[in-house]
Amino acid sequence: MAETQDFWVQESDGIVVSARPVLVDEKRGDRFWWGYYLCIENNTDSKIRLIGKDWRITDEAGNNYVDDSAGFKGELPELEPGEYFEFTSEAPLESANAVFYGSCKVLREGQNEPHEVRIPTFNLSAAKNARPRTIN
Repeated sequence: MAETQDFWVQESDGIVVSARPVLVDEKRGDRFWWGYYLCIENNTDSKIRLIGKDWRITDEAGNNYVDDSAGFKGELPELEPGEYFEFTSEAPLESANAVFYGSCKVLREGQNEPHEVRIPTFNLSAAKNARPRTIN
């Protein structure tokens, strides 16, 4: 895993996942609003289908936030070799600092059992006086 221009990158069996956190709003009410961007690249020789995710955020107070749903906002993307899929979302957290980790569920063409592709683990850390940024 390496950090490249604000991106954390994880490669697993020819599938590359790049991730980037974005502090959307330092304080909205009693929560910190974090956005995250993920790019999933198929660098294998076969078509893959992204069928779900198991993402977790644990904040510094020990609160856990889980998204273990099917699909990606209603989509089940199919990626030919060389194609990629981009995904953004937001998470309201009670603490200024947290860690994001987990995996995507991927089904390879011709296989019946999905396998887990790890996403890079990255920190969400709101610096004092941080300026909100929008997700690109």
